Amino acid sequence: MSRRRVLVVEDEVIVGMLLEDMLAELDCEVVAISTHLDEALALARRLDIDFALLDINLDGHHSFPVADLLRERGVPILFATGYGAKILQPPYSGTPTLQKPFQLEDLRRMVGVLTAA
Repeated sequence: MSRRRVLVVEDEVIVGMLLEDMLAELDCEVVAISTHLDEALALARRLDIDFALLDINLDGHHSFPVADLLRERGVPILFATGYGAKILQPPYSGTPTLQKPFQLEDLRRMVGVLTAA
């Protein structure tokens, strides 16, 4: 099986680097890390990825437009947030969500949920 290609959208550079290391442990290749909404939208339009991990709050802006674009393309998404899944309103209710801070095993479980679908 080839490595799963991932877009990471996270406004904290250190957290993005940590996610890159964690995803590598799960045999995933982070093809891009974006810290800004506009850049994330551009990457979501053009990258060939297997799924995306999106921080919900990007320096005061929500990443939901990125999620919408990826859903239109049929790309699975995984949210990460310090607010928990309770912040999600329709149409995002039920989207796989990691509560920050999370451990490698939490990420492993959620990646399994995404890739099993």
